[in-house]
Amino acid sequence: MTVVLASRFDITPEAVLAVAWRGEPVAIDAAALSGITESRASFVRYLDEDPNASVYGVNRGHGEMVGRTLDEEDRRRLARLKPLAAAVAFGEPYPRRVTRAMTLARLANLLGGHGMATPRLVEALVGMLNRGPIPCVPRQGQGGPGEILVLYTLFAALSERLELQAAERGALINGSPAAAAVLADAALTAERRVAVAEEVLALAIVAFNAPAEHYETVLGELLGGAHDRRAFARLAALLDGMTDCGEPRPHQGPVSYRIVPHVLAQAHAAIGFAQELAVQSLSAVTHNPVYLAPDETHSRGRCLSTGGFHNSVAAPAMDGIAGAWADLCLLCLRLCAGLMNGRVSGFPDFLLAGRGAGETDGHGAVGYLPMAIAGFLEEARAAATRTFIPAADASVFGQDDVGAPAFLAWPKCMAAGQSLDSALAVLAVAASQALHVQSRERVPNRLADLLALVHNRVPPVEGDRVLGPEMQRLAGDLTARTFADDRVGQGVRA
Repeated sequence: MTVVLASRFDITPEAVLAVAWRGEPVAIDAAALSGITESRASFVRYLDEDPNASVYGVNRGHGEMVGRTLDEEDRRRLARLKPLAAAVAFGEPYPRRVTRAMTLARLANLLGGHGMATPRLVEALVGMLNRGPIPCVPRQGQGGPGEILVLYTLFAALSERLELQAAERGALINGSPAAAAVLADAALTAERRVAVAEEVLALAIVAFNAPAEHYETVLGELLGGAHDRRAFARLAALLDGMTDCGEPRPHQGPVSYRIVPHVLAQAHAAIGFAQELAVQSLSAVTHNPVYLAPDETHSRGRCLSTGGFHNSVAAPAMDGIAGAWADLCLLCLRLCAGLMNGRVSGFPDFLLAGRGAGETDGHGAVGYLPMAIAGFLEEARAAATRTFIPAADASVFGQDDVGAPAFLAWPKCMAAGQSLDSALAVLAVAASQALHVQSRERVPNRLADLLALVHNRVPPVEGDRVLGPEMQRLAGDLTARTFADDRVGQGVRA
């Protein structure tokens, strides 16, 4: 279904999901296109008629030339200058869904006329989304201010196909659409990843025979927060029927089992915060300079130089998600260890199968599983460190003296999430093995597909075998569930 954009407020996380993840086409509402035409004409009049008009990158130099007022010849030469020189980053590329999201978010400044673009440029951006190509954009080497290193690369080929007019180069490479895009991508990814985590954690709870009372929805209501209520409700739905599938233990479970919904609530809070800021960022006017239409005080309109290209909220929001993933990795470790420890679980130590406790020769042990989770946990914790505004000053001439943090935060958020997928895969195997040693085949209906997947990838362990490759495939399956909506693929080519 075509996503029709009538204003910048139509660029939402839902639009990113449809266009960037699912590959649905985009169209600009006719009235919006007419408004862009009118705004462009108004800007040209302002530039021609206002003797005080001083527009960065149009009739005034850009970068190190900012102090220079341009004559007509210089203005024409600057307008024709292609955004190529700052395409200097290289390394691992962003997934294609992310570069599509960047292209979509680029339209926010232009739909209201604040980016001074011509309708022809807007239609060219729509053409990139609908017909391609979408260039590869490196996610490494992003140490610059604003987003020029990303956007020069993203729009270099487009600019070579078009004869750019005054302000159109800036319309391509100014503002912060890429930060908005990576934030939206992190929030969309997290929303799906936490659903996968909930299933695996619920399976571990069932395998442990934890008392159902720990997860009653009334507890979420008593806590009072929307995220607490949501976490308890979603977990309770997954556990529905748990008491029919095994005999619950007669006493409370360890702390790690009792706080599962609380830690999930923290994750929901981090995701909700990121979603709110993604909505704000995707529709924000971040152009530099920004054009404002005529009003009673400024009859010709005006241009203001801004710092909108620096998105200050994206990195902290993504850091919050990464931190939630690290905490869930720790929970995976504790739940797994609890299943392995016979004094805690009441099961055979190390979940040894086929023999009673104390009657084993040591074969068929899965007791080393917590060690794998410990490694993934530390990787997640390393990735979840706070992303500061870059302290390095790579500016040669003094204008570009502060870097943008969002491009440092996104890969860390994704890495922490990948570590969580791996920790969840190991925990799922431990839960499956715990059910096996209890000779339990039934689990709540909503967990049956997950248990079948685990059995398919990592059958119950009766004798020693190499489990790593099997669990790696299972972790890949869990990651695939997170990106089930990504129809354009995680690859880099359009």
